[in-house]
Amino acid sequence: MTYTLKGTVRYLGTHFAGWQAQNDQRTVQGEIEAAMSRIAAQPIRIQGAGRTDAGVHALGQVFSCEWPRPIPPTLRHALSRILEPEIQITGMEQVAPDFNARFSARAKRYCYTFDFSREMDPFSAPYSWLVPYAMDRDLMASLLPQLEGTHDFAGFQSTGCQMKTTVRTIYSVSLKRGGVVGPYDGKNLWHLEFFGNGFLYKMVRNLAGTLVEIGRGRFNPEFIAEALASGGPFLGHCAPPQGLVMKEVLYDEDCAAQGIKKGRHRPKP
Repeated sequence: MTYTLKGTVRYLGTHFAGWQAQNDQRTVQGEIEAAMSRIAAQPIRIQGAGRTDAGVHALGQVFSCEWPRPIPPTLRHALSRILEPEIQITGMEQVAPDFNARFSARAKRYCYTFDFSREMDPFSAPYSWLVPYAMDRDLMASLLPQLEGTHDFAGFQSTGCQMKTTVRTIYSVSLKRGGVVGPYDGKNLWHLEFFGNGFLYKMVRNLAGTLVEIGRGRFNPEFIAEALASGGPFLGHCAPPQGLVMKEVLYDEDCAAQGIKKGRHRPKP
């Protein structure tokens, strides 16, 4: 008999080649699987809620797997001690057998952090994109409502995506003062928070890069509407990975608690 396990994990993505396990590359999934296999004394394979790229961080990534015996209460702590300091397992629980971290997910929150300073702060640099230009943040904020709702986001998808549909629903997107992670005294830090039922390959980074190009005057404000109508490919600027954080993955019980109804366009495998 096996038991289905749900784990929540936060990690510093700086020195990883992304989430997904790869041959001859150090990845977050690979490190977790190695640690779990060591404890279980047999191979363990996990399914993540999403694939973050090299250099991207997470505060609330979720994974699921089959565990060969009743889950001991010490498993979470034991894994964290093996994986520290770059990876921490923050939650672990037994769930229904049909739970799958990827296909059971209903919504996600991603954040992208900018540093609008003229010079790089060594303590902000690993978690933000330095944008040392004159920026019209009010213009950036005024364009965000265009992204909310259900749209075909093929025009903001990078090549390499294997999703069957490019239609997604963004429930909200906002520009907020401050960083998501980093120093408490960080100056000129701002971040975008995206909350939606799913995101395409590099979609958040492409949106962040596009908004910066508009804010600094290199792209016209009409670029967003034109990209949404284009059907792809993406012709804008992709923001670098270190500013991106997977903040949260929500499931049925989380959506119910927050009063979120199931979207019409659930991400398909």
